[in-house]
Amino acid sequence: MVEYQGRRAVTLTAQPQWKPVYADWLDRDIRRRIAAGRRQHLSRALGLHNRPHATIIDATGGMGRDALVLAALGARLHLLERNATVFELLRDAQQRALCTDQADLRAAAKRIELIHVDARQWLGAHTRNEHRIYLDPMYPQHAKNALPQKSMQVLRAVCGDNQDADELLHAALATPASRVVVKRPSTAPHLGAAKPDASIKATQTRFDLYFAKGGTVPS
Repeated sequence: MVEYQGRRAVTLTAQPQWKPVYADWLDRDIRRRIAAGRRQHLSRALGLHNRPHATIIDATGGMGRDALVLAALGARLHLLERNATVFELLRDAQQRALCTDQADLRAAAKRIELIHVDARQWLGAHTRNEHRIYLDPMYPQHAKNALPQKSMQVLRAVCGDNQDADELLHAALATPASRVVVKRPSTAPHLGAAKPDASIKATQTRFDLYFAKGGTVPS
């Protein structure tokens, strides 16, 4: 962990020429995604177009960008991250968002509860039937694939390959949450070989949806 331009950041030993990587909740891409509104694929998958103030458990914190977008669209977030280094990056990003002069992003950051915990242990004790759970595990790595963006390469180096992602999904499905949403590459197999109740497909991404008993497919 290093200090870089007033931010907590990490470097990748294998790429010493790269600038340090930090969690950024204030860049233009965040603004673009917020402007896309509640009809975009992620917010539709989590049902925000019908219930904008839902409570979402983001069980795979990562860089927290999806969580910030969802909070800016009205949701309340429990953002879970077990890796201590990534948690520090998230905490730094949240503190900077809370101090920005952009009032809507400050409000969004306040709607995020950042929790340093293994989600598999937290979900069973804290999930309620009105909650939605979002999982975005590390994408499968294949030698022939183009390298992911720099921040994702750093995350993989710090966190590993999420070998227990299947276990996390089954832990999520065992809760009373109203729905579980899993982000996957568009051509990847279903996580944990668990067939979803529905899927929302984008160009390179697919959101697999699992509903509690009596749930319905989103319009």
